[in-house]
Amino acid sequence: MKNISLKIILLVMVVSLVFTACTPAEGGQGLPAAEDTTSNVSQGNEVSESEESGDAANTEEDVQAEPIEVVDALGRTVVFETPPTRIVLAGRAVIMVADAMYVFPQASERLVAISKISQGEGNFTKAIDPDYDTKEVIDHNIGAEQLAAVKPDLVVLKSFMAETLGNPLDELGIPVVYVDFETQEQFYRDMKVLGLIFQNEERAEEVINFYSDKVNEITALIPDRSDEEKSKVLLLYYSDKDGEIAFNIPPLSWIQTSLVEEAGGIPVWKDAELGKGWTKVNLEQIAAWNPDQIHIISYFEKSDTVIDRLLEDPQWQVLSAVKNDQLYAFPADYYSWDQPDTRWILGLTYLAAQLNPDAFAGLDIENEVKTFYSEIYGLDETQIKEIIMPVLQGSLP
Repeated sequence: MKNISLKIILLVMVVSLVFTACTPAEGGQGLPAAEDTTSNVSQGNEVSESEESGDAANTEEDVQAEPIEVVDALGRTVVFETPPTRIVLAGRAVIMVADAMYVFPQASERLVAISKISQGEGNFTKAIDPDYDTKEVIDHNIGAEQLAAVKPDLVVLKSFMAETLGNPLDELGIPVVYVDFETQEQFYRDMKVLGLIFQNEERAEEVINFYSDKVNEITALIPDRSDEEKSKVLLLYYSDKDGEIAFNIPPLSWIQTSLVEEAGGIPVWKDAELGKGWTKVNLEQIAAWNPDQIHIISYFEKSDTVIDRLLEDPQWQVLSAVKNDQLYAFPADYYSWDQPDTRWILGLTYLAAQLNPDAFAGLDIENEVKTFYSEIYGLDETQIKEIIMPVLQGSLP
């Protein structure tokens, strides 16, 4: 009898253990044991590896949350706790900055407002940005209060706009970053600043390397000559504002002067009394300089058209450069290639070829244009053919 009772007790205990093993743990999702175990092991390994390295694993949000520190053209340190995603490009002379911004793929999405562009053949930004019509186009003279209504988390300005617009924006607590884009050195520096703003420093380095490699490639072909052997060059900006025709020369510190020197020429205006901006010169002074080559820049009218007009002028026909067929229309597409715009590298290529024709005899300037727009803006062959080539103009080598 005792043996029977003991067997019954043992049988009850076994059945109880079986039912306990089949019951899900408290709070569980009833997952099969194999899946539950795999999940726990995976999580356990991640924690273990993080603890072993001494750091918690960084999530994508952690990486994006790292502060961005920028030192701008005025030497100001600007810190962003989160990446700026509502960027406004305001004030005057925005072409150079806009074109630099669009070498970054993020520009189209993050740029929400931009000042009016009024130079050259149409609007290049609109031509390459499919989202341009969604952006707010603002006036050059917009005030800080009006700009605040756009709700920017960053306003990018040329440094000369600091007093008129930048300081009032500071008072409103709106972050401002200043750039210059006036010389090659500033071009490289400001490109790095944009790389930080767009969180794409790698792209900034790619662009800078493209330019520096091109400069080295061009200058390596230029023959080593003494100053006496170099061509005397006059670069003139033609203007007919308010119906008054004027010819202007740039300051020595501007990129136009450095492009002539880097291309192997002597700027004949180096000893002139120059202002901080374009300085007017008359025909008597042009004749006195007696340049070997004259290059005409025109920002609001086709330079080809200006050249045709000058060739019909008896006063210009007596100049040596005109007699020797050395009067040139500085090339352009949407904008002229002489400026500290992204196109300055094309301007350097053009001048080097005109001043050193033998050294650049094999140059295919249209191929250079295609390479530029492919590498800098990612345009494909069809886009270049449809967007760029129809507006290409000037005395192309």
